[in-house]
Amino acid sequence: MEPQIVDSVKLAGSVAPIDMSLFGLFGHADMVGKAIMISLMVISVFTWALIFDKISKISRLKNRAMFFEERFWSTGSLDMLFEKIKRPGDPMQAVFVAGMKEWRSANDKGLLTTPQGRASILDRIDRVLQVTIGREMALVETWMTFLASVSSVAPFIGLFGTVWGIMHAFIGIAQAQNTSLAVVAPGIAEALLATAIGLVAAIPATAAYNKFSTEIGRYGARLENFANDLMATLSRNMEES
Repeated sequence: MEPQIVDSVKLAGSVAPIDMSLFGLFGHADMVGKAIMISLMVISVFTWALIFDKISKISRLKNRAMFFEERFWSTGSLDMLFEKIKRPGDPMQAVFVAGMKEWRSANDKGLLTTPQGRASILDRIDRVLQVTIGREMALVETWMTFLASVSSVAPFIGLFGTVWGIMHAFIGIAQAQNTSLAVVAPGIAEALLATAIGLVAAIPATAAYNKFSTEIGRYGARLENFANDLMATLSRNMEES
């Protein structure tokens, strides 16, 4: 008789086993918690896709810049190089084409025959080059704001999910009227899962943003140096003509 009484007491205080795997904790969350975690996972996947895309694009830009600089310094005539470029394929070519178009337009109008005209044309070409660099760099920096936003906002979204999950867990504990570890642990683990997913999204975004910012800054300086070289070459051509 006594074993039956003890078994009855154990059953009254027992808790059904809960799946403590990641999928189990996700499935145990309420609709708000699931929505937060799904949003963070979507952001994380998109962030990784953007990171790989940026790595490919920046590498391609650097290779094309190196190739075009070799062509620029090895060519015998800027006009011949300009004729070979049907359509600019990268920012450095776009800068070169913009400067050469302005140069040719001034030359066709006979504005290079006087010292005053040459100085005015050089100033105009410099402004055109700076505008082109700004426009091209804006395209290179596309989605950088998104990476910065993810790195700063994702942890807070995860924290909100954790706070909501803990509230949900405490409500469940109060309804179960049981404070054993078997009741408390699943709810807390489920709540912390949101913060973990938020960090999974934020940490790569932060590292990628810092890395890409450095690479893009160096590329922008490279365009500036190329523009200065182009200006010096055009100025030298004016003096020799």
